[in-house]
Amino acid sequence: MQQMTVRTRGGDRYEIDIRGHRIVVDQPLDGGGTDAGPTPTELFVASVASCTAHYAGRFLARHGVAPEGLGVTCSFGFATDRPSRVGAIDMTIEVPSGLPDTQLERLRAVVEHCTVKNSLVQPPEVRLQMTRAEISVA
Repeated sequence: MQQMTVRTRGGDRYEIDIRGHRIVVDQPLDGGGTDAGPTPTELFVASVASCTAHYAGRFLARHGVAPEGLGVTCSFGFATDRPSRVGAIDMTIEVPSGLPDTQLERLRAVVEHCTVKNSLVQPPEVRLQMTRAEISVA
């Protein structure tokens, strides 16, 4: 299994370490944070959109279409009932002009199966364990 670590950086700010890459998540100012980064929920939705873009980019490369102009725009809303969660994600793929219209449905079929979306359709088992933090006081 792949591993990542999330550590507090004070207040609502956390730093995620993934394979040496560091990403900061925080809450917006009006939510009590310092707005030092996206919220965890925004990062979650961004992973769906960026996975979609990745799959689209690979499709274009396989078909010899230049990726210039490729983009994914997305918006999301929260569910109105409990538990608290993202209720809807709307995405629009900006398709490069070099892709023929006859390939649009094939592109859709490919991006519909990105790994992140598949993980929502068939959610992973989430196991939680608790340990004590080892804090050294100097």
